[in-house]
Amino acid sequence: MTKGHWMLAAATTVALLAVDAAPATAQSCPTMRKINIGVSVSPPNVVHTTPYVAKGLGLFARRCVDASIIQFEGGLSATAVAAVSRGQAINNITETAIGGGVKAKQIWGLAPRMPQHYVVAESVKTAADLKGKRMSAAGGGVGSLNWRVGREVLKTAGLTVDDVQFVSQGTAGRLPGLITGQIEGVALHPEDVYLAQQQKPGVHSLVVFAELLPDYYFNAYGASDGMIAAERATLVDAIAAMMEANRLMYSDAAKVIPHIMQATEKPQPAVEFAVAQLTKNCVWSVNTGVNRKSTEWSIQNAVENGDIEPAKKPTFEQVVDESLALEAMAKIGGRATFGACKD
Repeated sequence: MTKGHWMLAAATTVALLAVDAAPATAQSCPTMRKINIGVSVSPPNVVHTTPYVAKGLGLFARRCVDASIIQFEGGLSATAVAAVSRGQAINNITETAIGGGVKAKQIWGLAPRMPQHYVVAESVKTAADLKGKRMSAAGGGVGSLNWRVGREVLKTAGLTVDDVQFVSQGTAGRLPGLITGQIEGVALHPEDVYLAQQQKPGVHSLVVFAELLPDYYFNAYGASDGMIAAERATLVDAIAAMMEANRLMYSDAAKVIPHIMQATEKPQPAVEFAVAQLTKNCVWSVNTGVNRKSTEWSIQNAVENGDIEPAKKPTFEQVVDESLALEAMAKIGGRATFGACKD
């Protein structure tokens, strides 16, 4: 595996890590079509590893897609949004970015439901105890996912962002920051919840976001309008490969876990814990991942929180183009269900 750094111009410039593992040999491919696929965290969390599984198992190559995986420092960072808007990559894109003028659409839902817990120091027993405390704003500072969901936790106690201190940090600093006491509240993915409780007994989950915000749409891959028009066939095949990878998370965990461990650099017990949590809670999609109710709730929530101007509130159709994912789903045999997981 080789690693190189990509620099994309944006309001805030950060380094991106491109992972260019040699793809498995594809059969009957007149040419390998290149695409850059972003992940929102460096290194990725378990929930973000679908592209790594698809690449490691040759699912992209089987469909004549040569995928380069790029790690961003937060899916809402200026660089990540710029990469999508300029047609340089597909990556998580939110209703807020589209409402703010980014000419893009969500084309496939990687993970419609939130995987994280809000984990706090032992001294924090209720949300009200967060007053005056240091909370994480990892992955982009104000406006980042950690900042946004932290705000939702504060609301449950009648607090606002002015009642606490949000600490900007890299996404990799979330777990160490909690363990060392630099922060006292942070949204952690399941594998890091496992590691936090192993490393510092007493830290605990204050909130499970799938319960607090059941309609919050977590992660949808998006592409610029220009990229959809010019590279539709490549996008459909890339989605099909990742859709297959997501289904393997449910049907053959033993096959995917080694690839997830390599991508996340996390130990096997933590990865196994996370995969079990994510599949149990239907976090990963098994079909198009599109959920109109969740998307429309997220749009309205962004308006109410001031993240989207009311006059610029986008419609569901302005945010989502499900047609590509429907084509991809047809290519892998149609709709599937794994227990209660149907999105």
